Amino acid sequence: MSEGKAVPQVGEPLSGFTVGVTAARRSEEFTTLLTRRGATVVHAAAIRIIPLVDDAELERVTRELIDNPPEIAVATTGIGFRGWMEAADGWGLAEQLGGALSTARLLARGPKAKGAIRAADLREEWSPVSESSAEVIDHLLAEGVEGKRIAVQLHGATTEWEPLPDFCEVLRVAGAEVVPVPVYRWTQPDDPTAMDRLIELTVGGGLDALSFTSAPAVASMLIRAKEIGLIDPLLNSLRTRVLAVCVGPVTAAPLEALGVPSTMPGRARLGSLARHIAEELPRRSMRLRAAGHDVSVRGGCVVVDGEVRQLAPAAMALMRTLAHRPGRVVSREELLSVLPGGGEDTHAVETAIARLRTCLGAPKIVQTVVKRGYRLALDPVDCGDD
Repeated sequence: MSEGKAVPQVGEPLSGFTVGVTAARRSEEFTTLLTRRGATVVHAAAIRIIPLVDDAELERVTRELIDNPPEIAVATTGIGFRGWMEAADGWGLAEQLGGALSTARLLARGPKAKGAIRAADLREEWSPVSESSAEVIDHLLAEGVEGKRIAVQLHGATTEWEPLPDFCEVLRVAGAEVVPVPVYRWTQPDDPTAMDRLIELTVGGGLDALSFTSAPAVASMLIRAKEIGLIDPLLNSLRTRVLAVCVGPVTAAPLEALGVPSTMPGRARLGSLARHIAEELPRRSMRLRAAGHDVSVRGGCVVVDGEVRQLAPAAMALMRTLAHRPGRVVSREELLSVLPGGGEDTHAVETAIARLRTCLGAPKIVQTVVKRGYRLALDPVDCGDD
């Protein structure tokens, strides 16, 4: 799509919005759900999941549980429980493992873990409505675990930004005999280039929303942002202008612990997440009335009178800055500082403003304030009779 070309909106709720996707699994499916609703999607897998199907420790633990079945088994993730069963099948132990777990009381942390249990022809005894690890811990402690043998399927590494409770330690302190099951772990992507770009887009306001489908993805992005010196700008952007959207409360927990507000659907499903984004972004988008035109500034474009206007990076940076303080004068020096590449000559701002006006198709939206700078020419608000 060429710069400045108007594209009429055709009713898709996410037309003109740009959404960041951090999912490692089912990212294509999720991207399709968003693009069908009109969104532009920028994808960067925030984690790499490493199955341990050939791991000697997992096989050792599996054989131990077959020989001495647990009284209670906790499935924390669907992918982890399925991976465990697949690994057991590869060792010729699937039937024996299923038999050992069938004698245990099975607890599932959420619907995905529940689904994996049932796919293995087993049945969970209980699962928390909140899908919270903390609620599983509370449930077990309330009934008492002293002297009980409990298998806990682990779900990857923990970090300072992934505040999930340490199942094993809490249960051990309460007197249980705990058998950790190390099914898989996660690491950062081998090549961080795509994630770095997503972080930079978030910091620069180039996204309207950033979506997360797991707490490890949140933790991984925060770790990477800290490594490249952008952790504070990233958090500030997520607190102020880029909407953080999480699949559920467990995923949102690391962000909320850092004071980053987030929103989530009622059900922790990809379809529900896509629908939630399609409802939230149009509702939250800033709409202005300037020089007789309806204007909405979004992550990667500007919508003028219902038409999507694609802008070059320089013009987009100026428009975001002006819209951040609607109606107020922004100096040429400040506008120069946000131009890609910067510079010292404010003439560059005049050139970029001229191009911005052309691209908007409505030059009067951006008003020159002689000797001071520029502002959006907001229409006066009709407040009615006093």
